[in-house]
Amino acid sequence: MFLVQYTGLNQLPFDPANNNEPLQFGSASGPLVPEGLIENGGESSKKRKRTNAPSEFDPALGMMTGIPPITPMMPGLGIVPPPIPPDMPVVKEIIHCKSCTLFPPNPNLPPPATRERPPGCKTVFVGGLPENGTEQIIVEVFEQCGEIIAIRKSKKNFCHIRFAEEYMVDKALYLSGYRIRLGSSTDKKDTGRLHVDFAQARDDLYEWECKQRMLAREERHRRRMEEERMRPPSPPPVVHYSDHECSIVAEKLKDDSKFSEAVQTLLTWIERGEVNRRSANHFYSMIQSANSHVRRLVNEKAAHEKEMEEAKEKFKQALSGILIQFEQIVAVYHSASKQKAWDHFTKAQRKNISVWCKQAEEIRNIHNDELMGIRREEEMEMSDDEIEETTETKETEESALVSQAEALKEENDSLRWQLDAYRNEVELLKQEQGKAHREDDPNKEQQLKLLQQALQGMQQHLLKVQEEYKKKEAELDRIKDDKLQVEKLLENLHEKQENCTSRLCASSQESDHPLEKAIIGNPVKSEREALLVGIISTFLHVHPFGASIEYICSYLNRLDNKICTSDVESLMSRLQHTFRQEMTGVGASLEKRWKFCGFEGLKLT
Repeated sequence: MFLVQYTGLNQLPFDPANNNEPLQFGSASGPLVPEGLIENGGESSKKRKRTNAPSEFDPALGMMTGIPPITPMMPGLGIVPPPIPPDMPVVKEIIHCKSCTLFPPNPNLPPPATRERPPGCKTVFVGGLPENGTEQIIVEVFEQCGEIIAIRKSKKNFCHIRFAEEYMVDKALYLSGYRIRLGSSTDKKDTGRLHVDFAQARDDLYEWECKQRMLAREERHRRRMEEERMRPPSPPPVVHYSDHECSIVAEKLKDDSKFSEAVQTLLTWIERGEVNRRSANHFYSMIQSANSHVRRLVNEKAAHEKEMEEAKEKFKQALSGILIQFEQIVAVYHSASKQKAWDHFTKAQRKNISVWCKQAEEIRNIHNDELMGIRREEEMEMSDDEIEETTETKETEESALVSQAEALKEENDSLRWQLDAYRNEVELLKQEQGKAHREDDPNKEQQLKLLQQALQGMQQHLLKVQEEYKKKEAELDRIKDDKLQVEKLLENLHEKQENCTSRLCASSQESDHPLEKAIIGNPVKSEREALLVGIISTFLHVHPFGASIEYICSYLNRLDNKICTSDVESLMSRLQHTFRQEMTGVGASLEKRWKFCGFEGLKLT
């Protein structure tokens, strides 16, 4: 049995009768000195005894009085403790077994060396056994460390011991360095020095790998369960198309509350390829129902925008009211700071009034800046809207022409590819005909004729498309040139307008009567009318087939709501060399259209 005794001045931090943990070696008062060494150490060992032992210390027991001595038979105490850190002082005792005795190594020697611990190690190597040592003696010594599963003893005084758990290996390493003696014999064959070290066994490695794989599986399962728990629920599957389901979806499309769900089902059916000749009409009616919601959505958007504008207006009004009240409070502070009332206040009251006045002025300035920022944003939005309205018409017409040109180009490319494919087919048929030597076969001749006819038709169609493409390109270039000319015309009109204004100013300084005559003789009476002439000329130039007076006035009303139709018509009728009125249409569709004839009138004048 192992016998380990310790001395110290501090009380034990656990109850030996109820403790199930292995024994921990440690003392905060200094190195642990065994009683056996004190008794057998002679004069040299007597110097190591403590001189400052308390009165309650009982040297016969080697313990504090009132605490029972620790014996290996106490429940919950491990016979051999786990490995001890090197900085903790521990003194090993003599261990008496049934058939042998273990003597501790010299405490001044360094601890025995060990190899690196393999993963999952449960097997130890024990060397230095006595020659007469048997397996029964080995079991007697090492069974105190834990349950032994297997012992493999060699004839050369060493063996391998496999324990049930990994922590038992640490207990077995505690016996490394002990000298063993069988019975009371002093024969060399009955003595030896134990060397215990880690051993690498395939069974231990296999069990450790199995354990690691099990832990990895548990971790993956735990992560998978966590991901499944955090994953949002998947949407319900969309049913396949049928007449009954089609009628249900058509009814849902008419309902505003179920519109989103029905549109998703319709989209899934179309992407699956459920559309065919039999169901095409049903799908068209459902698409038409979906299109009917566009106006509702636009109205909803307009309503929300209106609510937002009203909220902005309310906020602006409330902010202006708050500013007015701040101005009144600041006025109160300023009136109180005047000498008439200021002399009657105490020093503390004056200080408070000045502080309150500064705070109110700072808050008022912050709110004032915020209100001015809102007004500046509104002005910027209004200017952006005016610029966008003037450029929208030009961009739409140019984009339409560009899209037509791109569509013709794509059609031209597709026809060219089809033509190349037909040519390849004709060449393949000719090669097959030459190999088979069947010139009298009527079927192949008919196929060749049909392919040749199709090829000729494709070539003709391709030529037509190319001609149309060239015409569209020429038309696009002409429109771009016209646009540049109109821009130049506008610049000239602006220059003329500036010259006219400068001349009028110069003549007004000389005399007033000639100015009145010039105004009466000139069809353009003011700068505003000159601007209208330039804008109307630009508008009619991009409409080569002319436009009605109502269409022209609707465009001008976007720029200025004060423009009257009669004023515009009288101005255009005065400028006969710039604008010309024509009648277009037949019967009920007969209408008057104004056209721009400035380039022709320039030659006539």
